[in-house]
Amino acid sequence: MAQRSARETALAALRLWREKRCFADSIISGLLANADLTASDRAFALELFYGSLRNLNLLDFWISGLRASRIETNLRDILRLGLYQVFILKTAEHAAVHETVAIAPQKQRPIVNAILRAATRQRPELLSNADAQPLSVRTSHPQFLVERWRQHFGADQAEELCNWNNQPARIYGRINLLKIDPGIFLQLYPRSRPLPGNSDFVELNTLPAAALESGHCYIQDPSTVRACELLEPQSGEKILDACAAPGGKTTYLAQLMQDRGTIIACDRDAQRLQILKDNTLRLGTTIVRAIRHDWTRDDVPREIAVIAPFDRVLVDAPCTNTGVIRRRIDVRWRLRPADFSRMINEQLIITRAALQLLKPGGVLVYSTCSLEPEENEQVVGRLLSESRGLRLGAEKASLPFRDGFDGAFAAKLFKAPNSG
Repeated sequence: MAQRSARETALAALRLWREKRCFADSIISGLLANADLTASDRAFALELFYGSLRNLNLLDFWISGLRASRIETNLRDILRLGLYQVFILKTAEHAAVHETVAIAPQKQRPIVNAILRAATRQRPELLSNADAQPLSVRTSHPQFLVERWRQHFGADQAEELCNWNNQPARIYGRINLLKIDPGIFLQLYPRSRPLPGNSDFVELNTLPAAALESGHCYIQDPSTVRACELLEPQSGEKILDACAAPGGKTTYLAQLMQDRGTIIACDRDAQRLQILKDNTLRLGTTIVRAIRHDWTRDDVPREIAVIAPFDRVLVDAPCTNTGVIRRRIDVRWRLRPADFSRMINEQLIITRAALQLLKPGGVLVYSTCSLEPEENEQVVGRLLSESRGLRLGAEKASLPFRDGFDGAFAAKLFKAPNSG
């Protein structure tokens, strides 16, 4: 079997994503793992796949303007890739058209060629028409998300957020102080750039393979550590990280504790829990114990119960991920309006269960990577209304259009010393 080209790989990824509804990252990772592509071709396949997903509504708008009759689904995927190259990547027209036609089945090549050549001729008109479309088309977001963000943040900020989501995510690395000093890190990896105002983080152009393999850093957005800093774990304490995988926050907690004490790190997914174990081993922390547990279904296992009560608890709850759409490209297409109420119920169940394991006088931090008030402030409000033994401390939020990092929320809750 002939090896796929970059364009064929991107096309296969689009079709798998549409048919299987699996996560985009896992689809393209699996295809690239079995592809014999150069580094530049791998990058091009990623760009085509992710770029087409980021711009689905806009690409389909252009397709509808070029052909009024119904477009067969597999043909639409090919046209999406072609139009993405022509209009957004601005690939040389002859190359974009010729190479896209080449990946189409023989019987579809004439129509692909005709539509893409028409697109190049009508470029000014098509671009102008696109600029006049609603935000949901121009920036390829579901209309219900656009309306939700307009209500929460205002029209200008909603547009900024949509534009933010369509930009490639920057790569940040958290320097692992358990293994290396920041100054030495910068000497060893001179292509990394210190992040102003945060000496533990660097910005990178590409994934630093050597630094990752040695455990000198962990790829992580700076917004994610705010919850850990609110928790303020101390050396020697017992900490519960209730929804821990893949371990970015867990290992940062261990760093803040100078790798002294105990961290129980839970997750319900065995595969993700193994990734957490691998990360803790690579990063050199010895105080993390990983335990598989589903807070929404199972009784607290004995191996957790015998360690409780905990001094501090982190609940980094499952959420709709609306703060990280820039990184999780297909989240916008997976979400449905009903997901928000469903997630709220799950978040409350998990946090209530974790609260039972917090000692009187202890601290719980509730966090998400969501921008939605229902999953953030309103969940915290529900928890406070249910228990007079809880008191709200600080709340922190990261908004992409304001702070320049991923969206995140964290709230610090104190449990009264006389609570049972």
